[in-house]
Amino acid sequence: MKFLSILLTFFLFEGAPQWGNDFEKAKSDAIQNHKYIVINFSGSDWCGPCIKLKRDILDSPEFLNYATSNLALVRADFPRLKKNQLDKKQTAMNEALAEKYNQEGKFPLTVLVGADGKVLKEWDGYPAGITTETFIQEIQSIINARK
Repeated sequence: MKFLSILLTFFLFEGAPQWGNDFEKAKSDAIQNHKYIVINFSGSDWCGPCIKLKRDILDSPEFLNYATSNLALVRADFPRLKKNQLDKKQTAMNEALAEKYNQEGKFPLTVLVGADGKVLKEWDGYPAGITTETFIQEIQSIINARK
């Protein structure tokens, strides 16, 4: 039974997108596949709301399944602990992304942008009452309004 559960989980996530860390790659994917981009600014080892948002919403099977057809996912992480530090190249990429999309240094900050890089919506913090379903619905309504 345990093996069956593991196998089922593997197949569910096989086609699901993973969070990347390269905005330019996500932008190319968005242009090529007519998707939108979600950027999540996170402090993975110090920001409680970031960790909770990631666990409850952004890494949920429902959200990742939705993202497969609709979104390119980018996580810009800013860890503080020495053991979790990113390499210099990744740190520079995250800082450049923050300079453009998170100038106030908010954590967590989740930003929906078009393939052209234009900001369509921002979610500051872990919004009260948000669920995976309401988050997906909000993104979909923004996408629908742009068609």
